[in-house]
Amino acid sequence: MDPIHTPPRSRSIYLLPNLITTGGLFAGFYAIIAAANGDFVNAAIAVFVAAVMDGLDGRVARLTGTSSEFGVQYDSLADLVSFGMAPALVMYHWALSSLALDGVVVGRLGWAVAFLYAACAALRLARFNTQVGSVDKRWFVGLASPAAAGLMMSFVWAFADGNLGWSGEQLRYVALAVSIVAALLMVSRIRFWSFKGGAEGPRGGRVPFMALVLVPVILAIMALDLPRTLLAVGVLYALSGPVMAVLNRRKAEAA
Repeated sequence: MDPIHTPPRSRSIYLLPNLITTGGLFAGFYAIIAAANGDFVNAAIAVFVAAVMDGLDGRVARLTGTSSEFGVQYDSLADLVSFGMAPALVMYHWALSSLALDGVVVGRLGWAVAFLYAACAALRLARFNTQVGSVDKRWFVGLASPAAAGLMMSFVWAFADGNLGWSGEQLRYVALAVSIVAALLMVSRIRFWSFKGGAEGPRGGRVPFMALVLVPVILAIMALDLPRTLLAVGVLYALSGPVMAVLNRRKAEAA
């Protein structure tokens, strides 16, 4: 009697998460090209597209049962381009390169900080890959690279569209500070809520009714002014980790 052979799964299923990862990689690459051509709004939007792709590929892989070590490594390399190199170069072309107007040494500081951000993103991704199986999934140790990229690109988008009347050249020192803070938060030991862990959250899985009410309010605000809303969300999330760390320390000292 011939053994029953299970028909192999379609290769398209295995390709799907990696194709999504490739889409995110393309978005990050496009952001670099757009920034080099002076199209900073589309460059910033492309990084947010890459973030959406990054959120989809892992979920698709888990839903279809097609997770693999190759996919994990490919996703990490794509993230380095989309959330490391792309934000650093977009910020450099938009604002940090203007530091050269204040002298040769200060101009070098601009590209040095852009490199610092890219290097910290690489270190953050490497640390995440080595600790992924040993940390609490409810928290990120250090600001996640997509969140850091979102902070950087929402800052660029909020001012590059011209609605606020400030240029990257005028905001070059603010951009310098934003880049340094985002870079250092990525490699810090500060915990940030990851929004993962199933139903578990900061309140043990219970979500207040007001939190559900805030969702349509936030969506309405985003529809009115998306870039400035994203900037506000990015700033608040970046601040949430340090603020929570200070409160926990004070609570421990008082106990």
